[in-house]
Amino acid sequence: MKFPHETTMRSCARTPRLRPLGVGAILGLALLFAQGAMAGEGVDVGKPSSFTRLVSAEQVERSAQQQYLQLRQQASSKHALAPDSTPQLRRLRAIAQRIIPFTYAWNPRARDWNWEVNLIGSGQINAFCMPGGKIAFYTGILEKLQLSDAEVAIVMGHEMAHALREHARERMGKSAVTQGAARLGGAVVAGVFGVDPRLTDMAARGGANLLSLEFSRENESEADLVGLELAARAGFDPRAGVSLWQKMSAANKSAPPQWLSTHPAGQHRIAEIEKNLPKVLPLYERARKN
Repeated sequence: MKFPHETTMRSCARTPRLRPLGVGAILGLALLFAQGAMAGEGVDVGKPSSFTRLVSAEQVERSAQQQYLQLRQQASSKHALAPDSTPQLRRLRAIAQRIIPFTYAWNPRARDWNWEVNLIGSGQINAFCMPGGKIAFYTGILEKLQLSDAEVAIVMGHEMAHALREHARERMGKSAVTQGAARLGGAVVAGVFGVDPRLTDMAARGGANLLSLEFSRENESEADLVGLELAARAGFDPRAGVSLWQKMSAANKSAPPQWLSTHPAGQHRIAEIEKNLPKVLPLYERARKN
């Protein structure tokens, strides 16, 4: 799919929203989120992995920004980057604006991220959020699955969760341990969380293709639950997580879409979402009243 050529794209923070919440409402909900988090509301996914400490967050986010810029430039050169006026892009950015205030409690760095949402004309069933809040949706996931706003919010929340929980840093840290143990000897692993400076140097030099980085099943399950909560707190029905994965499973029967290559679908995934719905439905109901 090609869009009319446009040379520049603005971040979602500067894009008019379709159904804006008032500033007071957003801040009020975010405050309730912080209070609720302290009270133990919502899902429980534990602490972030210690492996993230082996890689600098700043370096990962800079790399993500560079790779995201390259992706945008490539899409623009093919007239596949949606202009700001595209209705579907405006819709995506409006949904993102509602979710973003609730990301801060999951990762304080998110408050300073230059969040950005873009739409790429492609038949791929794909979406992602790179470290630093760089989000992209492909037209294929919206059009082929006919996603509702709530289903878009579930997808977006899931992808945001990967960035918030720093799964890319975790994967890079684990790779550094594996490579470091081989190069430096097993002794380095024993003191890895010390942290051995030779190991962190290796991680910094190693880099990663953040567009094709694969996450573990544990990462995916964690992102499912965090995404579910983010959507619910932003006022999107978390039960859409069930219909979303039903659509994904149906799409997977003919040929596995790219978005599912590292996102295992199936009844087990839906069952986990249903199991956690009682934890997030009250958050959704409260958001609807504000």
